[in-house]
Amino acid sequence: MTIADIKKNAEAKMGKSIEAFKNELHKIRTGRAHPGILDQVHVDYYGSMVPISQVANVSLLDARTISVQPWEKGMGAKIEKAIRESDLGLNPMAQGDLLRVPMPALTEERRKDLTKVVRHAGEECKVAVRNLRRDANEHLKKLLKDKEATEDEERRAQDEVQRLTDGVVAEIDRLVKAKEAEILAV
Repeated sequence: MTIADIKKNAEAKMGKSIEAFKNELHKIRTGRAHPGILDQVHVDYYGSMVPISQVANVSLLDARTISVQPWEKGMGAKIEKAIRESDLGLNPMAQGDLLRVPMPALTEERRKDLTKVVRHAGEECKVAVRNLRRDANEHLKKLLKDKEATEDEERRAQDEVQRLTDGVVAEIDRLVKAKEAEILAV
C-alpha cells in the first residue's frame, strides 16, 4: 500500500462517514414533514417486515403533512397501525385508501432534546473520523518502519491526513449547526 492509497482510502471512508451522518440527520424529526421520517417504520407484508416505502407511495401533501398511498387494498390498516406503534409520535388518519400523516408541532422542550440528539450524533461521527485518521497514521508509520517511505514523506502525508480530518470535522460542525437551526425554527 502506498501513501497515495492510504490517503485515498482515508478520504473515501471519511466521505462515507459524512453521508451516514447526513442520513442520520434526515431521520431526526423537525417541525416540517419529510418522507424519509417513515423510512425506519416497518410493516408486515405477507409474513416479512419491510419498510413502508416498499409497499406504498410516500410523498408530501404540504409542509406539515405526509401522504401514504398503499399499493394494495388491504395494506392501509397495517401501515396505519405500524406508524401509530412506531416511536415517532405520529397519528395517521385514513381517508379511503390514502393515509394522511400530519406532523405535530414540536414543543420547546422537545426541540431542546432533539438538539442534544443532533449534537451527540455529530460527536459520534467526529469520533469515527478521528479513528479513521488514527488508522491512516498507523499505516503511514508502518510504511516508514518497513522503509517504504522516508520520514519527510511520512510527515507530509500525516499533515495532509490531518488537514483532511480538519475539513471533515468542520463539515460535521456545519451540518450540526444547520440541523439545530432547522429544529429550533418555529
